Amino acid sequence: MSLLSLFDPSLLGRADAPALEFDPADGSRFTATFGELERRSNRLARVLESRGLKPGDRIAFFLANRVEIIDLWLAGVKSGLIVVPINVLYRERELRHILTDAAPTAVVTTADLAGFIPAGVPVWDVVTLNAEAASQPSERRIVPCEERTPVSLIYTSGTTGASKGAVLTHGNFIANGRSLISGWRFTSADRYLCTLPLFHVHGLGNGIHCWLGSGCHMRLTERFEHAKAAAWFEDYQPSVFFGVPAMFIRLLEVPMERAPAIGRRLRLAVSGSAPLPAEIHEKFRERYGSVILERYGMTETLMNISNPYVGERRPGTVGLPLPHVEVKILDEEGRPVAEGTTGEVWVRGTNVCDGYWRRPDATAAAWKDGWFRTGDIGSRAADGYITLHGRRSDLIISGGFNIYPREIEELLLEQPGVREAAVVGKPDPVRGEVPVAYLVADPALDETAMRTRLSSQLASFKLPRAYVRVDALPRTALGKIQKHLLPPWTPS
Repeated sequence: MSLLSLFDPSLLGRADAPALEFDPADGSRFTATFGELERRSNRLARVLESRGLKPGDRIAFFLANRVEIIDLWLAGVKSGLIVVPINVLYRERELRHILTDAAPTAVVTTADLAGFIPAGVPVWDVVTLNAEAASQPSERRIVPCEERTPVSLIYTSGTTGASKGAVLTHGNFIANGRSLISGWRFTSADRYLCTLPLFHVHGLGNGIHCWLGSGCHMRLTERFEHAKAAAWFEDYQPSVFFGVPAMFIRLLEVPMERAPAIGRRLRLAVSGSAPLPAEIHEKFRERYGSVILERYGMTETLMNISNPYVGERRPGTVGLPLPHVEVKILDEEGRPVAEGTTGEVWVRGTNVCDGYWRRPDATAAAWKDGWFRTGDIGSRAADGYITLHGRRSDLIISGGFNIYPREIEELLLEQPGVREAAVVGKPDPVRGEVPVAYLVADPALDETAMRTRLSSQLASFKLPRAYVRVDALPRTALGKIQKHLLPPWTPS
């Protein structure tokens, strides 16, 4: 069973229905029906075949959001190819690592981005491919694929080191898409505003697949632009929006008099890819009247856990395991922890990838008896809601006490004048490690008053040893903080 089983009710069954509009920065507008998308991808599949691509070959793309990414994804699904999305913000070091590891036949990109591709890697211009495809027959030609057939290599964000390629299959994406469409109540009547980058599983595996699987309408933009966001919402009137916390923080800047009308039409606002501070959850509800649905997924697993569509969307939690996912929380010895106690989150299900590309060592370390070790620290409440406390690698052990940075970060974000916060462990000769806070803050921040407030709400061993002011926190394209890129700190 291939991904076409998820897409065909739209591509073939709703062929005449309006499917997509795209608004590039040059002010033009592209529109297409599902049938037109079907034919475009059939033509492109023939071009790829004529250029020598065979089932199982890798084809990479290095592109900002554009319609041709959708064409390439569908053509790859139909041709049995393995598509390798690459973050458009990556440069020489990251690109060389991924392209050496994945060894694609070619990279599809644009003339302005081609110069970033390392020498020796074949580059195919997306405009040229598009022109070639226009003259090809539009009839479908399919390479049969099974659920275990790889369809994509998606590289982890590399927040702690070199990224690894997760081997995602047709079955992984089918399970994920069907679960989200059902659980989040997608129908063909929805209108989905897509501002997420399509090189990431959030935008591709969730957004694009919920759109194609439900047959709803989508407006695609090149990127999220906070200055244009209110006008996009008012003009397009979406019922669904997927975002990352940084986007929802920016949406809080929309004037109070404009926000309620946007919120009334927005039946579903989903946040993911990074932790959503509980304070932002509440402020968005107050401004828009819409309650954000936070969920938890990974490149290797797609979606694992979600707050319910019907029921309490609890701030600070990621909700309950999705129907196709088993979740357990274990201590360092592999024993289940008690309710309310922290441990590592392990998952198992049809959503979990088939391992890491050409990394048997990393695969063996991350999987045990069919369970995937996420590396995330979580706890489960008595009613089943799961809260994440940070990455296992972020855990700070100070004088024998465990410190979870997210707890301190959440409290810092509640302080007047603090706009962003990251807490990391730094070596200490006495305690082993101590927490140090990096802050993006207003110049007028009263640090003395802030220290006083924190000391009344945190145990003494959790109090940051120092507060380092920075202009910005290093982040991935999806808003995850890259703590290993924070500037060095030495005790005074």
